[in-house]
Amino acid sequence: MGPLTTPPALPPAPPETPIGYVSPRDQSSKQFGGVSSGSGDGNILTQLAGNPFFTAGFGLAGLGAVLALAQRGVRQGAALLRRRLLVDLEISRNDESYQWFLHWMSQYQRAQISGTSVLASERAKLDGGGATTIMKDEKPSILTSIIKKLTPGLHHLSIQTSKINNPNGSLNTHFSLIPGPGRHILRYKNTFLSVHRVRESKALDLQTGTPWETVTLTTLYSHRHIFESLFTEAHQLAMQLQEGKTIIFTAWGTEWRAFGQPRRKRPLESVVLDKGIAEQIVRDVKDFLGSSEWYSSRGIPYRRGYLLHGPPGSGKSSFIQALASTLDYNISLLNLSERGLTDDRLNHLLTNTPARTIILLEDIDAAFTTRRTQTSSDGYRGANVTFSGLLNALDGVASAEERIVFLTTNHVHRLDPALVRPGRVDMSVHLGYATRWQIERLWGRFYGEDLDPGGEGKRRFLGRLEEVGLVSREGEEGEGAVSTAALQGLFLFHKGDVEGAVAGVEGLVGGERGDVV
Repeated sequence: MGPLTTPPALPPAPPETPIGYVSPRDQSSKQFGGVSSGSGDGNILTQLAGNPFFTAGFGLAGLGAVLALAQRGVRQGAALLRRRLLVDLEISRNDESYQWFLHWMSQYQRAQISGTSVLASERAKLDGGGATTIMKDEKPSILTSIIKKLTPGLHHLSIQTSKINNPNGSLNTHFSLIPGPGRHILRYKNTFLSVHRVRESKALDLQTGTPWETVTLTTLYSHRHIFESLFTEAHQLAMQLQEGKTIIFTAWGTEWRAFGQPRRKRPLESVVLDKGIAEQIVRDVKDFLGSSEWYSSRGIPYRRGYLLHGPPGSGKSSFIQALASTLDYNISLLNLSERGLTDDRLNHLLTNTPARTIILLEDIDAAFTTRRTQTSSDGYRGANVTFSGLLNALDGVASAEERIVFLTTNHVHRLDPALVRPGRVDMSVHLGYATRWQIERLWGRFYGEDLDPGGEGKRRFLGRLEEVGLVSREGEEGEGAVSTAALQGLFLFHKGDVEGAVAGVEGLVGGERGDVV
């Protein structure tokens, strides 16, 4: 028998795995959909779809995208709906209707309280009383009462102060409450309006330094006709303030703006010029205003220039104001010595004057005397407006038509002949010191028959003026040596006192001619 051999040893048996034990590798495979290192051929999309983390994230992203699209659609739909259902109207500060609307708004709240219209409320205030409440026999209906209570009011207000000089010298101050910046809701003729007043914090009006403002009105498109009704009423309200008044416009930068409050119209009879002079000027102006077709058919520029010259206090400016009142015109006052006024600005202002205004250039001799030698191609040294610029603005190629220009001066001999030639000055009138005829008319206006029956006081007054050499003797022609302004000042000081006026003649002597001392 051969030798015995030992069988090879068997490998050790693996350790027993406890029941329920899951290895980290298997656990990782289950969490990621059973994907193992050896399963690269599996369907990845199917495996991702079975992943709860992935499906939840994808669902949230899709929901966000849908919500964003829905929000954009709602916004665009609202904008489209707004354009179809609403209408906006914007008013900028430089438009004339801007002040009309603000004044209308200041009267709106008062009219709502008093139960009247805005026009009736303003008319009652102008007549010296408050807003008159309309009395009705019938009580308002329940629906009317509810609507009135629901009508929104103005809660954010601004104040606007104006001062008016009375004829007796007293001063009236008026406070107007206007809507402040922000959004307001009001009800006008059963229509609700949104009023949005915006005041820019950075944009300023360079001429006045005031912030730039706009007012936007919004209402239903079907009620858009309410805008025309509202602004018609606002314009009528503005005309009520100007009724029986003369507006003085002054230059603000490149535009004309009303200066102060409208002035009471002055009767032409209140300015006593020498015999026939006032009637001559009025007749010429009225003839010019009625000759538009005549000028056009002959190719003549439709404009007229007048020069009033004479000593201070002779009534030049007063007569122009009375003439404007008679013609129902306003006055555009232009100061040629204003700092910053250039040739271009002057031409622009004279070309764009407000309608129905008389252009007044006072003391023209103070701005330009005799023609001087030019020191540069731009004009004269130290002058803002050149002499040639003024001449071109008055009757150059670019000068405006349909205008009346009045020039005044105390020293006509200082004016350059080129300035007063025909075409620039069509009518030159001398207003001198008071003549005997003027003094008699002035005396009659202040004293008359009730204070001076028989005219005895007038004869003694004229006699005293003759003695001191302030008036020509009876029967002699020519002006005296006292201005109508000085005589009027004397009569005002001795109002109702004939003897005081006669004794006050001595006060007219001793100072400069025409001055009361």
